[in-house]
Amino acid sequence: MFLWPEAETAFVSAVLTPDQISETYYFVFQGADILHNINSAGRWMPISGLTEIGDGDQLRSHYMGDLAGVSCFAVEADLSDMSKGDLRSLIGLTDSLMFSLAGRAKQILDWYRCHQYCGHCGVKTREHTVDRAMVCRDCNSHCYPRLSPSIITLVYDGDRVLLARNHRFPDGMYSTLAGFVEPGESIEQTVYREVKEEVGVTVRNLEYMGSQPWPFPNSLMLGFLAEYDFGDIVLQEEEIADARWFNCNRLPDIPGKVAISRWLIETYLGRLSAHP
Repeated sequence: MFLWPEAETAFVSAVLTPDQISETYYFVFQGADILHNINSAGRWMPISGLTEIGDGDQLRSHYMGDLAGVSCFAVEADLSDMSKGDLRSLIGLTDSLMFSLAGRAKQILDWYRCHQYCGHCGVKTREHTVDRAMVCRDCNSHCYPRLSPSIITLVYDGDRVLLARNHRFPDGMYSTLAGFVEPGESIEQTVYREVKEEVGVTVRNLEYMGSQPWPFPNSLMLGFLAEYDFGDIVLQEEEIADARWFNCNRLPDIPGKVAISRWLIETYLGRLSAHP
């Protein structure tokens, strides 16, 4: 089963800042951009205090939890004169664990920024004292960080796999099929629908493999293997730029190891190797 790296570490999620802090990791954002606080070896560098980033009165920080004795914070700040880039720019610069924590930080900051007022009655909200929630001062409505369940699926047929590329992918890169769950759908129904909509084929024998949080913007990706049943490739052109069958010995460029799509592909290749 796929384990997002956080599950293999001593990271403990929490909301309340501890009384005693000895070392800190700050994941600092300005909008969608994150501070590149990484050394030449790809290690995340602890910052001794927020004064190294800027005026403390202008910063907003949220305690995320503890990573093996190091307190982790999500921070919103002005990064005008600092090295930064969007969250995807961290891929390949740091390890999977720190990327996952940076993604967690981004989602916490997005949640806080987007829920300053109650969506029900419009009154100013406040942070809950012990939960990760914004609470309406008037109607007591609670707004928690939003998660959007989605599926990601490798369609296979013997020694070939069906991979696609959307219009935002780098040239030459192909990946597995993905899509969001609609209201009233089961996860399995989503797999059948999304595969049919995006590439026109029908699948069978769904096998759930594992999940991964994916902060673009707030997905929880549920990974499947699905066997090809019938149908010719017909593209959903507004979503898919190209899709084709690839022999497992001659794959195109595929996503890096930080992504569950890569793990799904490698898992299937491993099965073929073990049972050719």
